[in-house]
Amino acid sequence: MHIHILGICGTFMGGLAVLAKEAGHTVTGCDANVYPPMSTQLEAQGITLTQGFGAEQIALEPDLYVIGNVVSRGNPLMEEILNRGLPYVSGPQWMGDHILHDKWVLAVAGTHGKTTTSAMLAWILEYAGYAPGFLIGGVPLNFGISARLWGSHASDFFVIEADEYDTAFFDKRSKFVHYHAKTAVLNNLEYDHADIFPDVAAIETQFHHLVRTVPGVGRLIVNGDNASLERVLKRGCWSEKEFFGHQQAWRLELKDGEDFDVIFNDKLLGTVHWNLNGEHNRQNALAAIAAARHVGVTPDIAIEALGQFVSVKRRMEIRGIADEITVIDDFAHHPTAVATTVAGLRHKVGSARILAVLEPRSNTMKLGTMKQALPGSLELADLVFGFGAAEGKDSLGWDLGEALAPLGNKVSCHSKITELVDAIVAQAQPGDHVLVMSNGGFGGVHQKLLDALHSRAQAKTHEARAA
Repeated sequence: MHIHILGICGTFMGGLAVLAKEAGHTVTGCDANVYPPMSTQLEAQGITLTQGFGAEQIALEPDLYVIGNVVSRGNPLMEEILNRGLPYVSGPQWMGDHILHDKWVLAVAGTHGKTTTSAMLAWILEYAGYAPGFLIGGVPLNFGISARLWGSHASDFFVIEADEYDTAFFDKRSKFVHYHAKTAVLNNLEYDHADIFPDVAAIETQFHHLVRTVPGVGRLIVNGDNASLERVLKRGCWSEKEFFGHQQAWRLELKDGEDFDVIFNDKLLGTVHWNLNGEHNRQNALAAIAAARHVGVTPDIAIEALGQFVSVKRRMEIRGIADEITVIDDFAHHPTAVATTVAGLRHKVGSARILAVLEPRSNTMKLGTMKQALPGSLELADLVFGFGAAEGKDSLGWDLGEALAPLGNKVSCHSKITELVDAIVAQAQPGDHVLVMSNGGFGGVHQKLLDALHSRAQAKTHEARAA
């Protein structure tokens, strides 16, 4: 089958393209912005890419058009597809019908932690010899790729990050209803995606749609400390359930450093020895261990595997050290994720200074829905640098400095990358940790910071020699 993918350079659709190619399909695609690294990754797979959504792409004559959720009515190519009555389908539905239909699907859903928990679960299954396929919204460093059909041999198991965002302009259900999971992790649930959901109750309804698709022989691994998930389950559940969290069947006890004991039904199963920081990652690990147990991986093997887990790119990733200052990249953008990320780093570095650098660029943040929660999420940082214009094409539409004003004089906000870098470098001291948080590329600010700090260090050296 020849499929032509509209919106191919997104994380999900790019992963779908790789899987389709591995499965033997001919794959082409287009997007508004075709550029590295996604373009080079896809072209290396033999996938031909077209810049833009021109109607002339009809001449490719694919058997099917696979539509990403970035495509809306008015898109020239989509309009031509509709006018000609050509066959099309959403990306998630194509995944469900062509990749997942004969698999034991382990789906990880939740407002936070989907990518990391999916990566942990895929790695546990890999370590146990299951050679799973996976599609993850990030790059697990244990694998170096975000998607594959299977590992060293054909596998019946597939791990997928199960997003609650809507499927396509013609299908407003959440993506995850198309995956037909047998094992479903419900990590947490709170309000997000203000561009498509009016309130948290609307998201709870979508999560209950997911619960409805899990078979009776399936199992839900649920955060038992989350009130929204409790409400979801009260609406009906037809599958086995296991709960993780504080005082739940699956729980943990913190040991020295970041290590922790894993306890199930009051029985100690072992101790995870690792370098990941933060309570959120420990809870993610509990969920992954419980989910892996459903497919036959014993907890002792899962615990051993997590000792070799190397996290996900852009999740507390150290981008470099210059002038004795560590620059860290993290994907956090929702206030809850920002708070847990800062808290995790604080636990790790103790009294060392944290310089938090935040770009609120998600659709939810641009709408200003969460801006009141931002000051509280950054309380544990010593200095806060915000980036975002109040006006212009890429503006937030609200005043970031005003929103962060409760933090007092430890805040400065900027609308130009060069000014932001200069401000951070002027304040940074040896021993500091600069924590950069954004769900985008952030104008390459990480490397610009490292370059500026390196130049500063060289200047110090020259001054010292001259003296």
